[in-house]
Amino acid sequence: MRQETRNKGQTIRIWNTLTGKKEPLPVRKGKPLRLFVCGPTVYDRTHIGHLRTYIFFDFFAKYLRSCGYAVTYLQNITDIDDKIIRRAKERGEKPLALSARLTKEYLRDMSAFGADAVDTYAAATKFIPEIAGQVERLAAKGAAYKIESDGYYFDVAQFPGYGKLSRRTAAQAEDAVSRIDDSLGKRNKGDFCLWKFSKPGEPVWNSPLGAGRPGWHIEDTAISEHFFGPQYDVHGGGLDLKFPHHEAEIAQQEAASGKVPFVKLWMHTGMLTVRGEKMSKSLGNFITARDFLSNHSPAAFRFLSLSHHYRTPLDYEEKLVRAAEETLEGIRQFLGKLSFVETRTLKKFSKRLSLPAHARAWEAALADDVNTPKALASLFELIRTAYSVIWKLDPRSTRALRDFLISRLALLGIAFSLPKVPANIKEYAGEREVFRKRQQFVQSDALRKKIEALGYMVEDTPAGPFLWPKKRSTK
Repeated sequence: MRQETRNKGQTIRIWNTLTGKKEPLPVRKGKPLRLFVCGPTVYDRTHIGHLRTYIFFDFFAKYLRSCGYAVTYLQNITDIDDKIIRRAKERGEKPLALSARLTKEYLRDMSAFGADAVDTYAAATKFIPEIAGQVERLAAKGAAYKIESDGYYFDVAQFPGYGKLSRRTAAQAEDAVSRIDDSLGKRNKGDFCLWKFSKPGEPVWNSPLGAGRPGWHIEDTAISEHFFGPQYDVHGGGLDLKFPHHEAEIAQQEAASGKVPFVKLWMHTGMLTVRGEKMSKSLGNFITARDFLSNHSPAAFRFLSLSHHYRTPLDYEEKLVRAAEETLEGIRQFLGKLSFVETRTLKKFSKRLSLPAHARAWEAALADDVNTPKALASLFELIRTAYSVIWKLDPRSTRALRDFLISRLALLGIAFSLPKVPANIKEYAGEREVFRKRQQFVQSDALRKKIEALGYMVEDTPAGPFLWPKKRSTK
């Protein structure tokens, strides 16, 4: 049964790549939403293009859970593939040793960036019987055929719906640019390999199909069918996977099961480029997760990613990261001022701040195709409003505002620790305040300069001197 998901009165609607329109999120009454996201092919280290996709879906799963919905988040890991075999040969490693090492690095990278919403990571090599079984079913139904000394291929001519996700005609699906598996024995140019027969020096598994290894596309549908069955709710991944990878998934699973649709809702993240170009080691613009962490904080990349709508392209530049860091530091300082106000007793509190309207704006933005830039804009508007009255806020409003902001930022995967001002700095600020009230400005200015020389700024406020580090590492 399909029902509309609600976020405190807001119907959550998502852009469905398959239909080309926004639709209510598919939810089965009393059962968890099943979310599958294509994981990495572990032949190299995680790069920031991967991060963009995985950070978004990490947020997406956490957002749905925050709305009270159960979500089962499954991600595959391709740990055997042509790319892995080639890279292992270049490095003089065994393919499965290479992929095992890089899988561990990938999981460490995800942990470092706070992407911990996945329930199950499923490595392809752990599901060889399921993969072979699905290929057998396709062959029995006439959707797959065998090429001697090569492997089993999917016959796209036997699946009239091929191209419906990417909106390609049969002819377009056959073009040379779209080919990923070359073989002289293929019936159609667009046919893709399901099971590759063994070759000397390559990893091999025995199966009723013959000794060999899986093709790329079949891994995902065999894994998702094992966990979710032949049909499930939401499939996510990068836009670059829409064709041919996701198109192949649809063809495989619908041909194998006879059930349509394979997935109710398809979500694709936009491409990430670096200074206007696709990442490439030859261009010197290939940035790994580790490269990023050597200069910046994980929060900076999460903020940068979620400041852009997930479906839009993101062109990465260092100036954008620096702007993200400055924005985060501004929010941190605002939270510091709220905590400062709470510790001071002002004679008059003349202002109260109403949060429901801002909460509704936040909820409406996220319910509308997970519009994180608009949701963030609602937080910035709240901060701007609060800044104009911060020194007049009553304690209850101050605490409520602080808790509201911290909870929303935590959902984005962003948390702040406030600086501890050393006792000597506080002492100098107290002495300076005495001089300032006595209008002894020479002595007051001398203490200000002393405080600044020690790395802190002092701001005179109705609640007393507010102290904050002048410069702070963003890591």
